[in-house]
Amino acid sequence: MTLALMDEPLAALRERALALHRAGRRADALPLYAALLAREPQDAGLWTNLGALFRADGRHDQALQAQERAFALDHQATGVRNNLANILNDLGHHERSLALRLDLLRDVPADPGHPAMAGKTLRSLGRYDDGIALLEAALPRFPDYHEMQIQLALTQLAAGRYAEGFRNYGARWLTGELAPRKVDAPRWDGGPLDGKTILVLPEQGFGDALCFTRFLPALRRFNPARIALLTEKPLLRLMGGVEGANWVGPGAPPEGFDVWVDMMDLPTLHFEAQGNAAIPPPTRLSVPEDSRARARRITAPFKDRLKVGLVWCGSVTYRGNAFRSFSHTELHALLDLPGLQLFSLYKGPELAAFQADGTSAFIVDAGGSDRDFADCAAMMEEMDLVVTSDTATAHLAGSLGVPVWTLLHWDAFWLWQLDRDTTPWYPSMRLIRQESPRDWTGAIARVRADLGQRLAPARKIP
Repeated sequence: MTLALMDEPLAALRERALALHRAGRRADALPLYAALLAREPQDAGLWTNLGALFRADGRHDQALQAQERAFALDHQATGVRNNLANILNDLGHHERSLALRLDLLRDVPADPGHPAMAGKTLRSLGRYDDGIALLEAALPRFPDYHEMQIQLALTQLAAGRYAEGFRNYGARWLTGELAPRKVDAPRWDGGPLDGKTILVLPEQGFGDALCFTRFLPALRRFNPARIALLTEKPLLRLMGGVEGANWVGPGAPPEGFDVWVDMMDLPTLHFEAQGNAAIPPPTRLSVPEDSRARARRITAPFKDRLKVGLVWCGSVTYRGNAFRSFSHTELHALLDLPGLQLFSLYKGPELAAFQADGTSAFIVDAGGSDRDFADCAAMMEEMDLVVTSDTATAHLAGSLGVPVWTLLHWDAFWLWQLDRDTTPWYPSMRLIRQESPRDWTGAIARVRADLGQRLAPARKIP
């Protein structure tokens, strides 16, 4: 702590710290919080603010420690209990988080955030019916609190109530987290499309596009003249022949279009017509021959080995990536299995650490030079198995129908539900879940054990 911070009046120092924190300048606020706490270590408000800063920075263990100190000093303050409940739920301590939420629901009944987050925690516990009942009861009291509707949607989806869940998921555009669409044409109102061209817009991530393009045929019963699919360039070569689209491209079709729709609104049309059990088969993708030739060249030296493709990290800009991804060093546990050759199918900023520590000498870097997802798809077709974290490559492998083991963290995406190791969304996929929060070592140990059983008797993996 500098002499200047030691001498600055506490009130002024506190105001500066809070102003920097509110402005998102967390690195600048941090030393001020440290200086304040050196002088006022019994201030619960400072500890809980520091915990919130650590959580926003992704430093979850430090966030928990700060919130525990705040709670020990003041276990009645609403803000302290709220912040502690947040980090506890992040780290898998759901029962304790729920207890705090239920107390807050009783003590602060006018705050809509508490039933919304209680519903989220019930979903994390797999108590879907309880979560849905709580959220449905609270929603009429807070009709303008759109986060409530989002939590209801996600809980309904996790419970397999797809028609209701996707309908409520429309609130995603009202929470402020997604930028509103700016399209020079009307949004489709759900009416007949006779003689019209409808443009389908992708959303959020590549994994969503791969997963939910399967719902394009749901538009056919509205009799459109043409269905155009806007596809981002990394997926363009794969999407050329997807079922249900008359045109696929990175922008608007040259002939123009009459109306548009968001891709994630199509599942509602399908499930309302077909029922919640009628999950369509995965999107059929087109893998170009030049990508296949490239993949064959890379794998040619290892034709006598069991080939396993690996992905350990998703997009680092996704706010939940810290929990769904793991370090490439966890995969070192597989390196000594005889008859096995590992290939990295990952492309992204975490590749630098993979190369810097020499891991690429043991695991062939087959993804770092990919031009797009078509190159990755071709490599997957050459693999006997793909092992991946819960990211776009899981959806890619599942769409291709290649054997894929998807490693899931303890509070995984709603699509994967709970307590099952297969999924109707991707018949070729096996789900391997963490047995306890943040325990990737145990999940990788199961991968190693199962690979070891399969290596000796045969190359083929069911």
